Amino acid sequence: MARAATPAIAALVAAGAPHTVVQYVHDPRAESFGEEAVTALASSEGVEPEQIFKTLVMALPTGLAVAVLPVPAKLSLTAAAAALGAPKATMADPAAAQRSSGYVVGGISPLGQRRPLPTVVDASALQFDRVLCSAGKRGLEISLDPRDLVRLTGAVTADIRAG
Repeated sequence: MARAATPAIAALVAAGAPHTVVQYVHDPRAESFGEEAVTALASSEGVEPEQIFKTLVMALPTGLAVAVLPVPAKLSLTAAAAALGAPKATMADPAAAQRSSGYVVGGISPLGQRRPLPTVVDASALQFDRVLCSAGKRGLEISLDPRDLVRLTGAVTADIRAG
């Protein structure tokens, strides 16, 4: 791409992982960044809303961790904590998530974070040949093979959706 790559895109390029960068117009008034991505991309990219993943930063007793799950799903903090071998998890403070990842809330990518964190990707990702996740900037997504997402983040996979 002509503009400078985000750390997430740079990580994919460095790893030689096939991917596509997809841009949409971000509305600064949007209240739900994930819903905005689904609305903008589900039809234009020919994907189901469940193929568009959000990145949530959690606080474990041992430090921060990352959960990656479909935008329409709600996170089970209990399941995510268990998948990472922790007794419990809470949502991280947004400022702490931004400091740790190097990205702004609404643009946090599971890839290319300032400090790699323990990561769990919802197992539903593996049923698709491609998923979309944040490229590290609001309005910018990466389409990639979910197996590459898991491999490059060192993630474990588990069912982390609530309900």
